[in-house]
Amino acid sequence: MWMLGLFGTAIGAGTLFLPINAGLGGFWPLAVMAVIAFPMTYLAHRGLCRFILSSSKPGSDITEVVTEHFGATAGKLITLLYFFTILPILLIYGVGLTNTVQSFMVHQLGMVPPPRILLSLGLILGLMAVIKLGEQMVVRVMSWLVYPFVLVLMGIGLYLAPDWNGAILEQAPTAGQFSLTLWLSIPALVFSFNHSPAISRFVVAQQNQYGEEAEAQTTRIEKYAVVMMVLVVMFFVFSCVFSLTPQELADAKAQNISILSYLGNKFDNPLMALLTPAVAFVAITKSFFGHYLGAREGLNGLISQQLRSQGKPVNLKAINSFSALFMVAAVWIAATLNPSILGMIESLCGPIIAALLFIMPMYAIRKVPAMRKYAGQPGNVVVIFIGSVAMSAILYSLLSL
Repeated sequence: MWMLGLFGTAIGAGTLFLPINAGLGGFWPLAVMAVIAFPMTYLAHRGLCRFILSSSKPGSDITEVVTEHFGATAGKLITLLYFFTILPILLIYGVGLTNTVQSFMVHQLGMVPPPRILLSLGLILGLMAVIKLGEQMVVRVMSWLVYPFVLVLMGIGLYLAPDWNGAILEQAPTAGQFSLTLWLSIPALVFSFNHSPAISRFVVAQQNQYGEEAEAQTTRIEKYAVVMMVLVVMFFVFSCVFSLTPQELADAKAQNISILSYLGNKFDNPLMALLTPAVAFVAITKSFFGHYLGAREGLNGLISQQLRSQGKPVNLKAINSFSALFMVAAVWIAATLNPSILGMIESLCGPIIAALLFIMPMYAIRKVPAMRKYAGQPGNVVVIFIGSVAMSAILYSLLSL
């Protein structure tokens, strides 16, 4: 169940935008991304699992572990970073969901969609109504949706095979273009395979069940989950990229829609026209649920820390209500304004995720006695290098303004 839960948290909207971002740079950067996807994802998430397991108090979540190892101030800072790792992803899902439904209404149903401000509000309130049914129900539904989602992604990849063409192979980037494309694609790759919002709950669950054997169990589940992610996603990405031209990928980016919505509009096939937007809707909805739970954990942690530091009582029910209202308002504003999804991934989500997921556990290996046993492992160098590359992409984005 947890393998599917981790897969379900990672594989969503990011997967549906990865072919656009990765394919625009040509075949060779995409090939390198396929090679580094597994070690990058597995080693980084394994590091975060080990970090949470290093607490002297079994059952501690990520915010409590950070406070224990780095102190109250660092705890607040990392909790803030954790929250701002997930909040932009929620905003992206709000934008992506609104654009998917709007595109479906225009192209498949031939309808004039309602004003964007009302459409986005209705969709977000619908998602929140499902979450109100209970966290366990949401996790269960996410797990159920993984099976059909994997089958459909593989099915679409196979369906597109007869339309594969060599247009992407005609692009022969210079060494400079290749390096720049790969550099700016790393944040999108980090984002697409990121399942850190579920790691805290995953590790605590393994600790409760397996005790001293929790590390071996988390490592095993994590490895299988990442193998499944990489095989399914990279097959889907290559199939999409080979079936479209670079110009069509650029059109999809300009329209700010997912690859599935674009494919549904392109292919003159009633099944594809209906199936692809439906799958995009399910994928974004599924990941929204997983990331909402993580964002709520982060925001609740921030508010609780602030109240405790002021000696005030912590009312979890009131904090939950405030968190829900805040996130509904933030997602609604973003969905109404419709910023560039790929731009947000490149400049905001990827670099912030990299700081928390790649750099913090490696820093802890140097500073936390309980983590020292992991020092000197070759995988640590890979994690630090890719994390630094992903974080540096934000500098490029800022310099390009």
